[in-house]
Amino acid sequence: MIRITTVILIGIVLSGCSSNWGWYVVDPTKASGWVNLKFLLSGMYYTILLSLTAILISVVVGLLVALPGLSDKPFLRRLNQVYVEIVRAVPILVLILWVYYGLPQVTGLTIGVFWAGVIALALSDSAFQAEIFRAGIQSINRGQYEAAHSISLNYVDTMRFVILPQAIRRILPALGNQLVYMLKMSSLVSVIGMSELTRKANELVVSEYRPLEIYTILVLEYLVIILLVSAGVRWLERRLNANEHN
Repeated sequence: MIRITTVILIGIVLSGCSSNWGWYVVDPTKASGWVNLKFLLSGMYYTILLSLTAILISVVVGLLVALPGLSDKPFLRRLNQVYVEIVRAVPILVLILWVYYGLPQVTGLTIGVFWAGVIALALSDSAFQAEIFRAGIQSINRGQYEAAHSISLNYVDTMRFVILPQAIRRILPALGNQLVYMLKMSSLVSVIGMSELTRKANELVVSEYRPLEIYTILVLEYLVIILLVSAGVRWLERRLNANEHN
């Protein structure tokens, strides 16, 4: 699928070179095209920084939300379910707008576009992370808990040294998928003025009036980032599996 997609995109670019399409706007051999390309690529820093910051926060919050869902107490399990259902029900674009425009009125604090995007993305993703962690932890054999208890490990140490290392190996593909999802959803933060990849492309379209060519480059930018992330996740998964068998 990846190879087919790449071939299709290259075919579109090459076919446009002999037509009336304006590929000169992103032609690196021309001075103006090189300037436009650098302008587009300048948004990659904030796309990656925004996504990584949000995913790290959402993983921590998701784990903290997942633990009550594993409790024997009905109240804590219900608390977990309420959080997950409410957060998952809110569209991420709506959440971004609410955090940026509404949260400052509630808290009285000024929130910049970067941290508004981070908070909204992390909050939205934390519900999915909670379910991933809950399923991963529940998949660990009950005997692991009994073995940890037999050597006098408390709950925190049992989770830290016994359960979570095994669970993370199992949920790593799902965590990788969420990082890819986060990279794609970061494009929505452009609506509040975040200067990431999509915002840069929109600004260039307004000045150059060449949406097809510019958005094609935008597609290629996201494609390259996500392919690299996917390859990194697969490499890490192989390393963890190799260490487990050694």
